[in-house]
Amino acid sequence: MNLNIKSAKGRLGILLPGMGAVATTFIAGVYAVNKGISKPIGSTTQMGTIRIGKRTDNNTPLIKDFIPLADIKNIAFGGWDLFDDNVYQSAVHAGVLDRYTLEQLKPELEAIKPMKAVFDKKYVTKLDGSNVKTGATKMDLAEQLRQDIRDFKAKNNCDRLVMVWCGSTEIYIQESAVHQTIESLENGLRNNDENIPSSMIYAYAALMEKVPYANGAPNLSADIPALVSLAKQNNVPICGKDFKTGQTLMKTIVAPGLKTRNLGIAGWFSTNILGNRDGAVLDDPASFKTKEVSKLSVLEDILEPEKHPDLYKDLYHKVRIDYYPPRGDNKEGWDNIDIFGWMGYPMQIKIDFLCRDSILAAPLVLDLAIFLDLAQRSNMSGVQEWLSFYFKSPQEKAPGLKPMHDIFKQEMKLQNTLRHLKGEDLITHLGLDYEYL
Repeated sequence: MNLNIKSAKGRLGILLPGMGAVATTFIAGVYAVNKGISKPIGSTTQMGTIRIGKRTDNNTPLIKDFIPLADIKNIAFGGWDLFDDNVYQSAVHAGVLDRYTLEQLKPELEAIKPMKAVFDKKYVTKLDGSNVKTGATKMDLAEQLRQDIRDFKAKNNCDRLVMVWCGSTEIYIQESAVHQTIESLENGLRNNDENIPSSMIYAYAALMEKVPYANGAPNLSADIPALVSLAKQNNVPICGKDFKTGQTLMKTIVAPGLKTRNLGIAGWFSTNILGNRDGAVLDDPASFKTKEVSKLSVLEDILEPEKHPDLYKDLYHKVRIDYYPPRGDNKEGWDNIDIFGWMGYPMQIKIDFLCRDSILAAPLVLDLAIFLDLAQRSNMSGVQEWLSFYFKSPQEKAPGLKPMHDIFKQEMKLQNTLRHLKGEDLITHLGLDYEYL
């Protein structure tokens, strides 16, 4: 029996705080797919399949054919940025996509211009721009964002909206008293509390307008009790944090395999070089701290050294990120993994992942927007754990619960959620029922 999923018909608006390399690559990619120039490679909503029933049933439809999802041919794009370049200009500046491709998309991309951003250099010290809102208080800025959201929806004839944070990593901020309740947060907004960064203002504005919100950076943003409560109160789905793309993607693939085979790990040294705007931002130690916390948590949560002390209790895990302008958006993530096996004999694994950061992130933006819209149409509110598949540091529903980082378990959770929404049997891979076929 299908659960009550509202229709996906109508226009979906996708709002993007931060319209730099990731956002422009995402937007250009959707237009390229719609024009037949490219395929939506990397997108689970567009290319992923899902098994229904037993393997012997041979029933594996595309996910987009199995469950009602928004049509990517009927999407409106908008957002905010501290630079006033239109999406075409920003994409050229980012240097991710070749000019030949961008020229084919130029009319559509030039038509999208960013709204003035809520931005405070205090929270992202390496950036500065003039396309910025002003207001006496942070609540004033939140109200301006709310008006932007309403205006965008009306101007673009959107039936529904979602917001995906594609902006920069902010300085490290710990949860504090101002973050505990909706009332304390709103008082903090009125009093310009320093523990409320720009991303949190966007999240508040989105939730007040009942717009689903995904956080693609490691910023605290919506991962506070006040905004989780607001999401539940307004029946809005949220998820985060930090797009799982390059090196951490590799860790969540490799580490579960080593753990499954009960191989020990003595050390895991990770270093990255990155030359885009994200790399420049992370050159600030305060912003790097936010990213470091996100990246370091992955191995501990996958390996559970407290449960496997002989294998992982002495694991030394080091993460570095260095800004190297010549590399641009083409990030290189290098890992040296010192493992040990039978009788403690040492071995090594080395991974050199020469990836394109925005190319890996763009399909995640699409999937998160599409799936958050599905969640809202399915009356799912609050933290969406089933979307942890897309994040380095997933938000969890229960306070104190460690996130699930194993990408294979995350995929199973995502697909079983889709099966549940459609009233199909969940897949457990037990296999005992095949004995009687």
